[in-house]
Amino acid sequence: MKIRILLLTVFVGITFSLKAQKNEYSILLISDSLKVNANAVVRLNQIDIVISSQRNMTISTKRVITVLNEKGLSAIDAVENYNKKTTVKDIEAYVYDGLGNEVRKIKRKDFKDQSAVGSSTLFSDSRYVYLDYTPTQYPFTVVYESKLETSNTAFIPQWYPVSNFFVSVEKSVLNVDCPVNLGFKKMEFNFENFNIQKINDTPTQLSYTASNILAQKQEDYSPVFSFVLPKVMMALELFHLEDVDGSAKTWKEFGQWYSDEILSGTTVLSEETKAKMRTLVGEEKDPIIKAKLIYNYVQQKSRYVSIQVGIGGWKPMYANDVDRLGYGDCKALTNYTKALLEAVGVPSYNTILYGDSYKKDIESEFVSMQGNHMILAIPNGNKYTWLECTSQDDPFGYQGTFTDDRNVLVIKPEGGEIVRTKLYEDRDNTQLSSGTYSLSKEGDLLGEITIISEGSQYNQKAMLENLQPTEKEAHYKKYWSNISNLKINKTAFSNDKENVRLTERTEISAVNYGNISGGKMMFALNAYNQYTGTVKRIRNRKNPFEIQRGFTDVDEITIVLPHEFAIEFLPNNYELKSKFGAYKTEFIKKDNGSILYKRSLFINKGMYSNTEYDEYRVFIEQVSRNDNAKTILTKI
Repeated sequence: MKIRILLLTVFVGITFSLKAQKNEYSILLISDSLKVNANAVVRLNQIDIVISSQRNMTISTKRVITVLNEKGLSAIDAVENYNKKTTVKDIEAYVYDGLGNEVRKIKRKDFKDQSAVGSSTLFSDSRYVYLDYTPTQYPFTVVYESKLETSNTAFIPQWYPVSNFFVSVEKSVLNVDCPVNLGFKKMEFNFENFNIQKINDTPTQLSYTASNILAQKQEDYSPVFSFVLPKVMMALELFHLEDVDGSAKTWKEFGQWYSDEILSGTTVLSEETKAKMRTLVGEEKDPIIKAKLIYNYVQQKSRYVSIQVGIGGWKPMYANDVDRLGYGDCKALTNYTKALLEAVGVPSYNTILYGDSYKKDIESEFVSMQGNHMILAIPNGNKYTWLECTSQDDPFGYQGTFTDDRNVLVIKPEGGEIVRTKLYEDRDNTQLSSGTYSLSKEGDLLGEITIISEGSQYNQKAMLENLQPTEKEAHYKKYWSNISNLKINKTAFSNDKENVRLTERTEISAVNYGNISGGKMMFALNAYNQYTGTVKRIRNRKNPFEIQRGFTDVDEITIVLPHEFAIEFLPNNYELKSKFGAYKTEFIKKDNGSILYKRSLFINKGMYSNTEYDEYRVFIEQVSRNDNAKTILTKI
């Protein structure tokens, strides 16, 4: 009897142990506080980086993610880039249901393995492997493990304890081991108000543990997550990149090494191509005019091939290969343009930066391999002319919102230099609108308008002329969403690339724009440029808010009224001034029964505190309300 009881106890104990082990990923074990505002919960994210030498680094990852809904899928992040310098040694994943029961095991052969550049053979060694899993229900948990080995120690992954907004963290761990003689260094950002403990910080070891971090909301107008959430940047002073050892403590040293060891020998061109370039520029002596001719040639001859971030290395393909094939990535096309300019005696410098519509700087206080994009800098007096060599359409020297107003690293033979790219001032980002519209006695609208865009607003409009007719129509119907029954009758474009100015000329019509009732007609005078956006009310806002780019809109529209009606009510002129900008409207009656409507809106870029958000919201509400100001006509 005692033996039976003992066996039963052992059996129950084993069963309970197995059940407990099986259900360790149950959603029931997650604290309720970590589910608030969360699309996913990081149960564990452990990254172990072992730098065994200047030419060898191993990165091991174990990530346990509970995905609560479809919006949390990106938090799984089960993808690894690889090429000739980086090998995926191990990779696997397990999927568990909401109660922690295993539903699938995914081995290396079950991961999708794909070229970084589609069908191109140019970068055939650049690939990525990723988990392609479609859940059948939520929540579920993914346990993902990988191990990478690379000789490129110039890139040590940044540590993000919190991967994004709307993601909470039970536990996140970073462990780094490094030989004492490589000059390992780190820089911490945004640790305040987060539960992060530094476990080790010695010349050879670095360890952090972050725990119980609640999901952060992405409030409207918030800066990107990397600006407000914690991260750690890491680098070596003695590193290895593309089969070359490197050493740099300053940006000057880094730039000189990059120029001498990585870029050297990559701008070789055939004598035939050099002679062709010299013929192209002829007797021209001005280096900027020569550069314009070369840039136009590159735009006509080559096309851009995108490579996934982190793939493709930082040594550009040889200029001769681009010349022969006619395509390349940003590094290849930048380097090719540089080679063509060398052939006609125009100096230029490869420039590394973060390319994105959200401005992000090279961290100037932390010397390391940074950036995801390359452009070209041409000395022009005491400044630079910047060339985006991946674009077949950009005007010469124009920087759109992908590369403007940020710190970049200019690579010169004598060393690196941190420089800021062109800033388009708020008052230079203009949209000037002039036109007319008339209303029939039935309230139907017939109008024409000319819109001239410059500065960053040019960047937003330049693609319009190349859209298909249906796409153009869809654009204008969205832009003029305040006009019901809108019909686009005619569009024409003039793209002045010399002055970086796009002109749109559009003819439109709409039935029943004026609402007729009881012998009166009512309509919004501002038909062409109403501010229809809203600024959401946010109680207890935590983050600062940012206006990345300011702008200036100026409108002057003549409104021809139907002869059968007279003005009963006309809104008052209005003027508003704020730290965020200025707004003004004028309504001027003309003798011929028309109204001249004048409007200007100026917005200041800037980073503002969370306490100023409500003031900005009220400012925009006042603009929107007055943009929709209506007049009333009475039938004669």
